[in-house]
Amino acid sequence: MYKKLFEFKAIVAFLILATLTCCQYPTDHAIYVSHPVLSDPQRPKNAYLTFDDGPSENTERILHILRKYNVHATFFVIGNSSSEGKRLYRLIHADGHVIGNHTYTHNYHSLYESVQAFSKDTERLERLLEQTIGVRSSLLRYPGGSNNLVSRHFGGPNIMPRIINEMSREGYDYMDWNVSSTDAARTVQPKNEIIDAVLSACKNKKEAIILMHDVKVKTTTVEALPTIIEGLLKQGFQFKVLSKDSFHYHFQ
Repeated sequence: MYKKLFEFKAIVAFLILATLTCCQYPTDHAIYVSHPVLSDPQRPKNAYLTFDDGPSENTERILHILRKYNVHATFFVIGNSSSEGKRLYRLIHADGHVIGNHTYTHNYHSLYESVQAFSKDTERLERLLEQTIGVRSSLLRYPGGSNNLVSRHFGGPNIMPRIINEMSREGYDYMDWNVSSTDAARTVQPKNEIIDAVLSACKNKKEAIILMHDVKVKTTTVEALPTIIEGLLKQGFQFKVLSKDSFHYHFQ
């Protein structure tokens, strides 16, 4: 009798342990990191400042701040074939920053209508960059991120996976972000809210890809940048640029 009671308790204990273990590892992840998770607490903390949608009237101010702190960033630019646009591409490149492709038009309707339309638009920017700074980019950031829902209205429910597959086949690495500055939450986000959003979100991360915008109206992003850099340095971060070999973060 005692033997059967002991076996019953053992079975119950095993089932409880198995249930708890399974609950710790949910199978439905909305976001994943395509980078091995390292447990070494001594490994460096890396911050990747990224600026979307430029170049703009704010580009030179951003470059001046980055130069002051000896920090390099990644600029996901769009198309600007004017003499001023080309001058700014050259300035970004000359300062040692990485230029990534954010499509030429950044027009959701035309971009996400089809795989061919997206590829053609992206190639248009590549040709402009190659003619202007002599290099093509292998980095890509999708307007709205790789999990954006707006694209479905123009290309159907499976348009993003199809585009991602094609652009990967063409040799691109796409880069989402795991820290938002929230500067796109409204037309002009208060400077302190941008600072708080970045520093609080980075606090418990070892790798932080930070989304900001290089757009004329985003003046508070520029104003927040020095405090963000100083705050990240205090948190123990070093600054790096994105590359094929760097930390990746994917929504899709």
